[in-house]
Amino acid sequence: MRHLLAALWIALGAALIGLAPGQSWVPAAQAQQAMNGPDYALWEDLAALVEDALESDEVATTELENLRRKVVEFRQKFVDAQDANATPLRTLREQIEALGPVPEDGVEPEEIAAQRAELNRRLARLEGPVRMAELARSRADGLIAGIDETIRERQTAELLRLGPMPVNPLHWPEAARSIFTLLAEIRTEVQDSWRSPLGRVIRNDNLPVIFAWTLLGLVLLTRGRNWSGRVMRRLDTGEPSAGRWIAIFGVSLGEWLLPYAGVYALVQAITVSDILGPKGQIVLAPLLLAAFLYLQARWLSQRVFPRIEPHGPMLRLDERARYLGRLYGALLGAVVAAFYIVQEVARDAGWSEAANNVVIFPLQVLTGLLLWRVAALLRQHQSACEEDTESETRFADMITRGVSRVIVAVALVGPLLAAVGYVKAAQALMLPTAMSLLMLAALLILQRLVTELYVMITGNREGARDSLVPVLAGFGLILVSVPGFALIWGARPAQLMDFWTRLSEGVSLGGIKLSPAVFLTFLIVFGLGFMATRLLQGALRNTILPKTRIDTGGRNAIVAGVGYVGIFLAALIAITSAGIDLSSLAIVAGALSVGIGFGLQNIVSNFVSGIILLIERPISEGDWIEVGGKHGYVRAISVRSTRIETFDRTDVIVPNADFVSGTVTNYTRGNTVGRAIVAVGVAYGTDTRKVEQILREVAEAHPMVLMNPKPTVLFQGFGDSSLDFEIRAILRDVNWVASVKSDMNHEIARRFAEEGIEIPFPQRDLWLRNPETLRGEAQPPAGTAAPGASTAVPAMLAEGDFDGPEGDGDGR
Repeated sequence: MRHLLAALWIALGAALIGLAPGQSWVPAAQAQQAMNGPDYALWEDLAALVEDALESDEVATTELENLRRKVVEFRQKFVDAQDANATPLRTLREQIEALGPVPEDGVEPEEIAAQRAELNRRLARLEGPVRMAELARSRADGLIAGIDETIRERQTAELLRLGPMPVNPLHWPEAARSIFTLLAEIRTEVQDSWRSPLGRVIRNDNLPVIFAWTLLGLVLLTRGRNWSGRVMRRLDTGEPSAGRWIAIFGVSLGEWLLPYAGVYALVQAITVSDILGPKGQIVLAPLLLAAFLYLQARWLSQRVFPRIEPHGPMLRLDERARYLGRLYGALLGAVVAAFYIVQEVARDAGWSEAANNVVIFPLQVLTGLLLWRVAALLRQHQSACEEDTESETRFADMITRGVSRVIVAVALVGPLLAAVGYVKAAQALMLPTAMSLLMLAALLILQRLVTELYVMITGNREGARDSLVPVLAGFGLILVSVPGFALIWGARPAQLMDFWTRLSEGVSLGGIKLSPAVFLTFLIVFGLGFMATRLLQGALRNTILPKTRIDTGGRNAIVAGVGYVGIFLAALIAITSAGIDLSSLAIVAGALSVGIGFGLQNIVSNFVSGIILLIERPISEGDWIEVGGKHGYVRAISVRSTRIETFDRTDVIVPNADFVSGTVTNYTRGNTVGRAIVAVGVAYGTDTRKVEQILREVAEAHPMVLMNPKPTVLFQGFGDSSLDFEIRAILRDVNWVASVKSDMNHEIARRFAEEGIEIPFPQRDLWLRNPETLRGEAQPPAGTAAPGASTAVPAMLAEGDFDGPEGDGDGR
């Protein structure tokens, strides 16, 4: 009796305060009060009503959802009330802080004391509504959590409840009786409406409209798909391209939308004819959505398992497997549509649970069979990917393997649960799985569409798969589809709206409020600033700076500096535009400075060195330098390091600190003029003046050698085997020093050969201490010279001395 009275009290309260679904919560008389702030009296009544409903546990779930919606509306008002006086409160607190702390003895000038008291009074007056709103919001959060928990417990109990077994033959007559009774009632309604004079008048008046709707529906339903297919075949006759694929994709939507328009037209014709009564409307009402689901599933299966795909199908399947995929996809859509129709009809027609379970069970078995076959196709695709040795294993392949295993498990467990009586649990498991497959197919198609758009814009099909843009677009599609998957798997719309509300409000982190709006504002402003910086850099690099007299290194330094400053300003403006208070980052900045002092010391050193390099420009891009024993050209100077390309075409990454603290040789700093030194030796006895003249002529004849100053030839000295000379010449471009040396050596060799000048090479004489050992003779007594020792000098050796390991000769 207590629960009954509580239920009556809740119903009475709902009637008194206007809780009927669809009715406005705030009456017109209270509109002005709602504009000024929350009505706390009305809120107390609603809160008490919700608490009684949760305590009694007798209120229907739909009524709880309605109560929850009203509580959410009030909570939003409380949130707005909390932020209403934010600016005045902040101003008052800043003014009180400006007055300073109260002296320890409590004695301060009367004027300051009066001003402090007035500010505190105004602060307390403004903080009062905020505190009330905070308390009310906390209570609203608790009530919402209680309602969600109650609904969740009811849903869990419903899923785990053991119902009538559909395989029990005792329930079959009841199911058949429910179906035939509904059909008989619909037939009776149609006959009564057809014989009714009023119905005849309505049909006669609407006969042209009925005929037009019927004709349009039949034409679209029977010919719409063929029209789209004919246009697609015409578009597919040319050279495959991204634009052609997108055009075919757009036309293929007609295979889905045109038949659906035909179904809509037929439904309108039946509605206008007024031939169906209430029972007939039970079947007609869910027909549109069911047709939409079926046609959508059929279209998705045709896109995922195409007959002909010039750029390769989405799944690696042969033609037979793709045909089966199209068939299974269409049947899966039909099963989902049938699920929806049966559930709506059973609810509105008042079928018993046993009858509903019996009618649903064949659909669940068919769903399990179709899921099993779809999993087999996915395994076939996975096998094809594994057999292709040229294809790298990707994350998508692992997802495919996991999805196929989950589908197999659902296909086995679902019908078994339904057979033993857990029909709700089986339906909550199998139907979302089928809907999720359709959602995944839609994501695959959209990802392919984005890739083709990227290919059409860039013209780079080979790099489209590895490009960042399609990957980010796919990630965005997955994020957008998350609410859809959540709804499919049982999440309530109210929960999603509540989650989005909390997400929009953001979280406070160190005094900074972070929310999606803040992130979006930051990304948009920073993106615009980044684009503007890149455009300015491009204008400077290609249009403005080339017209100045600044060298290439200076132009590169200016462009790089503008980039750093622009990115810094873009980040600063983005942070400010997003409403992030930089003063709140003081503690974070202090902690970061400690980290910089210890762990980031080298990085900061390199960063500062990079700034110094850009300002002082001891090196520039394109310079030939030597640092740390490495020769090469400077290719890029970044904030942290500099990239050098060596002469063997390898890149060396050098930290910027090495350029500032170490020794760097720049061969092309300021200009490319440099000196080449070519050393040459001639045999003893050669006329040195003649050699000097020849070498001077060779140097002056080379086009890369400057005549001011003129090249010089130096007689360096007397070597071990030659008279040593050097050519020292100043080149126009020192980058060609190796080629110049090679050219001069070739010319020197040619001129010396013409003049008969010999270029010597090292020569040595060998004296054998014991030559008899080579001839196999007995060793002579000590102190006796070996015969022929003085003549054992090979003819091919020149003069020289060799006294052995302990001798005094050259020993070389």
